[in-house]
Amino acid sequence: MGRGGQPKDRQDGPERKCIATGEVQPKYGLIRFAVGPENQIFPDLMEKLPGRGVWVAADRSALELAVKKGLFSRAAKQAVTVPEDLVQQVEEQLARRVVDLISLARKGGRAVSGYEKVKTSLDKEEALILIQASDGSERGKSKLSTPHRGYYIGWLTADELGRAFGRQTTIHATLGAGGLAQRVVEDAARLKGLRVLDGDAVHRKGKKTR
Repeated sequence: MGRGGQPKDRQDGPERKCIATGEVQPKYGLIRFAVGPENQIFPDLMEKLPGRGVWVAADRSALELAVKKGLFSRAAKQAVTVPEDLVQQVEEQLARRVVDLISLARKGGRAVSGYEKVKTSLDKEEALILIQASDGSERGKSKLSTPHRGYYIGWLTADELGRAFGRQTTIHATLGAGGLAQRVVEDAARLKGLRVLDGDAVHRKGKKTR
């Protein structure tokens, strides 16, 4: 994943079919949903809830289409209740998951934040992933480059990235290879599908960050 796109250098795993687009793709690019005991649809990001899963591409338009057209009931082969804020639920849960994974990487000594530390980690080629807040200064962000053959994540807010580092806000961070890096990359790519449209980061309630 350069400055956008799906994870690269990733071996294809099990495939699933999106109920909205009809496309079959590796399941790391989709989101699993499960039917609860009261026939309500729940996001299953961990893919551990029991029952037959319903899969939708990690894309805002695909999720909105699945909700609008009643595709969850068709796929589940029964009447199900779909929360009105399902798309927002998925976005928030994915963001929380990415933040938690970055926090775990920080505690394991594989993540640093702050411009100077980030620049040092990039200069020493210790970083695999460059993360920059979507609402940070474009001028400041442009001074740092994605690691060679590395990854870029630019759709977390400064507040969200700050929580991963125990601070109020954070603009720049890097993660080293190994550990949780691949999980961060894959979940961040799914979050991008919910947040980034036509190159603009879209936050809750449709607000865009320039």
